[in-house]
Amino acid sequence: MDIKTPLELFFLTFYFDFSEMTPYLPQNPQDEDRMVEEAYQEVLNAYLASNHRKKVEIIERAFRFAKEAHKGVRRRSGEPYILHPIAVAKIVISELGLGSTSICAAFLHDVVEDTEFTRDDIEASFGSKIADIVEGLTKISGGIFGDKASIQAENFRKLLLSMSTDIRVVLIKMADRLHNMRTLGSMRPEKQYKIAGETLYIYAPLAHRLGLFKIKQELEDLAFRYEHPTQYAEIMEKLNETADHRERIVEEFVSPVRKMLDDAGFKYEIKARVKSAYSIFNKMQTKKIPFEEIYDVYAVRVIFENDDDSQEKIRCWQIYTFFTEGHRVHPDRLRDWTSIPKANGYRALHLTAMGPEGKWIEVQIRSRKMDEIAELGYAAHWKYKTGVHEDESELDTWMNTIKDILANPEPNAIDFLDTIKLNLFSSEIYVFTPKGDLITLPSGSTVLDLAFSIHSELGIHCIAGKINHRLVPLSHKLDSGDQVEIITSESQTPQEEWVEFCHSAKAQSRIRSFLRKDRKVLMELGRHIFNDLLEKEGIVATNQLMTKLLASHHLRNRDELYLMLANDDISLSSKEIKDLSTSRKSLMKKILRNPFSSKNNSDGEKKEPINRKEVYILHPDDSTPNYRLDSCCAPVPGDDVFGFVDDDENVVLHKVDCPVALRLKSAYGSRLVATSWGGVAKRFLATISIDGIDRHGILEEITATISTRMNINIRGLNIAAKQEVFHCDLTVQIDTVETVDAICEALKNIKGIKFAHRIS
Repeated sequence: MDIKTPLELFFLTFYFDFSEMTPYLPQNPQDEDRMVEEAYQEVLNAYLASNHRKKVEIIERAFRFAKEAHKGVRRRSGEPYILHPIAVAKIVISELGLGSTSICAAFLHDVVEDTEFTRDDIEASFGSKIADIVEGLTKISGGIFGDKASIQAENFRKLLLSMSTDIRVVLIKMADRLHNMRTLGSMRPEKQYKIAGETLYIYAPLAHRLGLFKIKQELEDLAFRYEHPTQYAEIMEKLNETADHRERIVEEFVSPVRKMLDDAGFKYEIKARVKSAYSIFNKMQTKKIPFEEIYDVYAVRVIFENDDDSQEKIRCWQIYTFFTEGHRVHPDRLRDWTSIPKANGYRALHLTAMGPEGKWIEVQIRSRKMDEIAELGYAAHWKYKTGVHEDESELDTWMNTIKDILANPEPNAIDFLDTIKLNLFSSEIYVFTPKGDLITLPSGSTVLDLAFSIHSELGIHCIAGKINHRLVPLSHKLDSGDQVEIITSESQTPQEEWVEFCHSAKAQSRIRSFLRKDRKVLMELGRHIFNDLLEKEGIVATNQLMTKLLASHHLRNRDELYLMLANDDISLSSKEIKDLSTSRKSLMKKILRNPFSSKNNSDGEKKEPINRKEVYILHPDDSTPNYRLDSCCAPVPGDDVFGFVDDDENVVLHKVDCPVALRLKSAYGSRLVATSWGGVAKRFLATISIDGIDRHGILEEITATISTRMNINIRGLNIAAKQEVFHCDLTVQIDTVETVDAICEALKNIKGIKFAHRIS
């Protein structure tokens, strides 16, 4: 058995290559060249140690070609640029286990974009396959989404198009993104926010969907490290402090099982694993609990050698019985992915058992083959490496869904990214058709999702479903194991609200595509109604008139106006049109023209452009603060925030982990500005949620603690008790988020109070 020491456990879990993140010290050309050659030799040695056919000559040529192409070019950190392609190639062979074609493409992946060489040059020297992959990896400078659209969204669309023909494109792109994240320390703060947000929003979910667990976890933890450096450091420190204790608990837990494994003749290893820093942080935020109350930090992985595939599942269950004999097993936490793998190919048997000190410990039972697939996903067993991809149909199903979405692209960049993301980062449910066919859907899917999954025509005409002889609406959420019959009607057509019912990318994409076609007809009708009205009154449709008209009806653009006219949702009178056409007052500022229009810049003066390369100091103590708070997350002074610069050069603040900001970071990175709080804020209101065991005098103790001891003004208090438990919402007037934290800590020290956390 292999139980790691605390230090080994630390690096096993948070496997960052910190050497990549140290500042680069300039060296003379001879030393730099020696460093480059040594880095290349590490890649070559890893390749020679693998089980791939040895095509050293083409790898050598690709490296020399890339080295010459990038000659004299340096990264932002100051190091020779060629070290980046070498690092990507090393990840490709050492961490993904890919072969010579992928290694060559990794060396060459930036050549077409950053140098004078073209795709034709790559093809002439290395063949069409490597050239195709390099082209798929090459970034683009424009996009189909318009001037203000996300170049990154278009890059991602291009990546998916390339991936649908050769999955090596996305695997190498993952290696490229991973190295960029490992070296993010050399970037400016606003670039760090953009790249980290983009990574969390798209690339980590994509790694998850491809089964690249190690890469997904490292991408998340690195992004977390840059977005929340203080919380990251605190969690890492606590994990390190508790490593000895965890090791002792795990050793005591596995000791009886190890003896049974030995007696049964298993060849195996047992690894202790701890929850990642990002996962712990997410759970702390979601559950509103401190680190000490995270009970599923512990995990054990049993990996056994197996040379007979037919016995693999039986041996998993045999090991399961070893744990049930010595421990109490949680009845609701058994997960069998040996019979029905996850959509990314993951197979394992999971259970949760009671360990020492009442700690629940998750156990993952895998064969060696299962473990490789769990860590590397499709990179571990796809057809280019082994000749036969035994889970080809599962990969093909996902690829076909991606192709389907790309065939009907969303006009809006953010909508496109959201639609793709639906198909990436969701747990699965398994449902059956009336004939017994198994269909995998994202968790939360409805009858409508299933209908579109079977066939688009079935989805378009779906009116209801039938489960166990019971009629259910098309918005009914499905559970794993449901056998569902789809009921249709020829007269049924998609409605706007259908998009809200769907949790699968295919369904949302098809519904939006259908509605767009329908909208065109309605908009044309609305345009005719509007033009006829203007012609009747002899009025010209100037931009000023349209601006006033849209503002008066709270509409964002002409298309909305035309749609509402066609649907009889609004009616325009001759008097209204005449009044607006003669009014001198401009209502331009009342319209939210795009996500970055100012909501409160009424002076009409053009402000000085914000320097987005420098940290923007926030002044909450000014009579008019030099920023605006967005209502989506309502940050307060002291929160981790960053700014978006709107069209009027106003800085709009979002919390770093705000869901809205997470989407915008992926699409509008050029508008980001790093921020820092300065000065003392004016007092603001914050609400704290309190839960505890009710007793006589506890309310008096709460108010005395806040008002008397801490001298803080209570502005609202709502308390209710039921049997022995009470809940209280306490509104206080404070100056910084640190004061809120101090109040929560003081409240938790009162006897009987179990939870206290800020909710607004």
